[in-house]
Amino acid sequence: MQTALAEKVVKMLKDAGMTVTTVESCTGGLLSGTLVDVAGVSDVLNQAYVTYANEAKQSLAGVKAETLEAFGAVSEQTAREMAEGGAKAAKADACLSVTGIAGPDGGTAEKPVGLVYIGCYVNGNTVVKRNVFSGSRRKVREQSVHAALQLLFECLQNGK
Repeated sequence: MQTALAEKVVKMLKDAGMTVTTVESCTGGLLSGTLVDVAGVSDVLNQAYVTYANEAKQSLAGVKAETLEAFGAVSEQTAREMAEGGAKAAKADACLSVTGIAGPDGGTAEKPVGLVYIGCYVNGNTVVKRNVFSGSRRKVREQSVHAALQLLFECLQNGK
């Protein structure tokens, strides 16, 4: 299912003459790897970032230290800055960002295991969605990838 969705997204990007990048934390490259499974993705994907540590989020995607300090790595604000900063760093038309808590530990009452923020930047517009997934660490990561691809599909369809 993810492969079919990834194929649709890559085709949409190709047809529009657009490029994409990813800035991933909890998915650890699974999202960009899913895109790379699509033949011809090199027409639309030049680079991708795995920014597991806060320092990487700052240096590679331009996330502000103040944002991380005030809201944390797992937040709408950080996902937004990751998406916008990743697009800028990669000079891409679109960027997906993923930051969350895959588990099985690390959650709190305010930020439970499975909480994942996904950002989607397309041509100057950014949308961030809050998700709470369940299951094993792998399942949370897989659900995050699917939700990110679905969000990009919707943003490309709507032109933002």
